[in-house]
Amino acid sequence: MFRRRRREQPEQAAEVTPQAPMRESGPWDADEPHPDLERIDLGGLRLPHNPAFDVRLASVGDKHVGVVVLWEESSLQLQALAAPKSSGLWEEVRTKIRSAAKTLEEREGPLGIELAGKVTVEGAERPARYLGVDGPRWFLLGVVNGRAAVDDELAAGFTDFIKDIVVVRGDEPMAREESIPLRRPSDQPAADEPERPDTDPFKRGPEISETR
Repeated sequence: MFRRRRREQPEQAAEVTPQAPMRESGPWDADEPHPDLERIDLGGLRLPHNPAFDVRLASVGDKHVGVVVLWEESSLQLQALAAPKSSGLWEEVRTKIRSAAKTLEEREGPLGIELAGKVTVEGAERPARYLGVDGPRWFLLGVVNGRAAVDDELAAGFTDFIKDIVVVRGDEPMAREESIPLRRPSDQPAADEPERPDTDPFKRGPEISETR
């Protein structure tokens, strides 16, 4: 579990009153005004600190491509993907997910349209909720499994968590649906990043490969 806590600081000190957020809640883009709170800095994602949540990085090989949050016999899987400037990805991603899991149904949730129902994993059915948020040049996908997938009170804990995430897209060119790279809080970004793997966030493997 990541326990390192930090308060976000501006790159340059300036005696300027921070702008108030334009929206009531996030997830936030790093370049827009957002609450200055203590968050876990994972590079492409800055996560709110909640001591009750066990936060782990999900990896493909030696690349961190997502986050797994464990709480109350439930899990929340998060992936931040690069998106086009002109349009969001959630509608397209929903179509892909429903084609693979036809038992899922669309419904209105606290973050907008979501998918909910049961999915088959290793021959057994289990409840799942898919949450999607389109941001400026990024898309955030959340998958809730376990008790929180059917218990709205527990699910609210994960929803509040997502609403306070900051996504750091960066200015570098990225392929459509490419995972925004993550790192451990103690790691410093390298001057020359190696080529990122071509990962498919909708395949089962990468989402549950955890680094403890």
